[in-house]
Amino acid sequence: MDAQIVRKVVIAGGGTAGWIAAAALVKQLGGLLDITLVESDEIGTIGVGESTIPTTRSFHALIGVDEQEFMRATQSTFKLGIAFENWGAIGDRYIHSFGLIGKSTWMADFQHFWLQARADGTAGDLGDYCFELQAAEANKFATGEQAQINYAYHLDATLYARYLRKLSEPAGIKRVEGKIKEVRQNPETGFIQALVLESGQFIEGDLFIDCTGFRALLIEQTLETGYDDWSHWLPTNSAYAVQTNSTGPAIPYTRAIAHEAGWRWKIPLQHRIGNGLVFSSEHMADEDARALLLREIDGEPLFDPRLIRYRTGSRRKVWSKNCLALGLAGGFIEPLESTSIHLIMNAVTRLMKSFPFNGFDEALIERYNAMSRAELEGVRDFIILHYKLTERDDNAFWRRCRTMDVPDSLAIRIAMFRENAQAWQASEDLFRADSWVQVMLGQRVWPRGYHHVARMMPPGRLRQVLADLKASITSTVAAMPSHQEFLNRYCSATAD
Repeated sequence: MDAQIVRKVVIAGGGTAGWIAAAALVKQLGGLLDITLVESDEIGTIGVGESTIPTTRSFHALIGVDEQEFMRATQSTFKLGIAFENWGAIGDRYIHSFGLIGKSTWMADFQHFWLQARADGTAGDLGDYCFELQAAEANKFATGEQAQINYAYHLDATLYARYLRKLSEPAGIKRVEGKIKEVRQNPETGFIQALVLESGQFIEGDLFIDCTGFRALLIEQTLETGYDDWSHWLPTNSAYAVQTNSTGPAIPYTRAIAHEAGWRWKIPLQHRIGNGLVFSSEHMADEDARALLLREIDGEPLFDPRLIRYRTGSRRKVWSKNCLALGLAGGFIEPLESTSIHLIMNAVTRLMKSFPFNGFDEALIERYNAMSRAELEGVRDFIILHYKLTERDDNAFWRRCRTMDVPDSLAIRIAMFRENAQAWQASEDLFRADSWVQVMLGQRVWPRGYHHVARMMPPGRLRQVLADLKASITSTVAAMPSHQEFLNRYCSATAD
């Protein structure tokens, strides 16, 4: 057998990204690899992302996570979607749910049937035909063999990293405490050879995974891969984050509430609320943003709001030489649709499928980078969509968003939906057609035309199908326990 060339994996940095990578690699490839994670207790994690999307559940199954144990350890709640408030216009509200809307056919998606019924005067609200959306509105939840529901989690990011560490270390991950003082490179190839810690310890490796956050200590400070700035499309660049005590039952969705220079989030956990305010520093001063956040929160703050600066965009290469960047080190798209944790998980999964056991083949690296770029640009377009489709004209920030040029890839999507109600999910896309439909209709994009297949149905048939679908969803939701009741029974956590 050929000798294995790449065996020693060094993960630089812990936090969510580092421990996700560690947990996955040791679970799936631990028998083939020597994995070391270097982190310092003195360096805190950003901890902004406390919200996930349903793909997290598949990844958890991959690494053997017990859901109830995980939810207790991270004080998690269930998430059925995101409520967007004041985005299309002040006073507007819609939910982007994780569920399928209605029933589609091979020829036309559900929105075409719904638009025909709407033209006939027989359609209810679009959300009437989505189980997850109606459960979210009713603050209901249940899961198990008798309750098929598409959901994600609200979680404490710091506790999540701690939970993954407890899974990973007994499985074989070697954790080294310390700050990285120097990144040592091969003088001829430029490949990274070792991390030199402040203690003087050398951590040598074959493959290095950069999880050092916005510092991007390996991928940028050392390898200088370059960064594509997307702030002309996504103008927010700052966020305040603070946690507060809970003041009532936990709701099963995130709230994303637009304000005059960005938006703020409310994420319910079992014993507290995660709050934050995202803003453009060109349109709002730091002290005004902080005051707005503190004015709008419910409950007592558990600490002073933390200010985070960021620049939306992507490394030109997330994999360069023998270094792969994960999480914030590889790029950042603001947390509006809770994609950060998913992108880390998907990047690790992609790495495992194309792990360079036999050396660093440029074709493999280029393919990895191309797939990562396509995925990130798809997420980018979906986030831009929320800003571009506003009708708000009340201040300079929203006027800038409404009138800005967007990437051609997004302009085509908007045009096709506006003209013919067409939405789609390509192979590299994260978000399904249902997601695009919910956001576009939620922000007042009414198609001028749609597929006419529903006209082929017998008279009254479409009305009956929609009525039966709505009645089924209504009765199912009515029989469900409240979200808080289900949490208390299924995974009640002990407060810190």
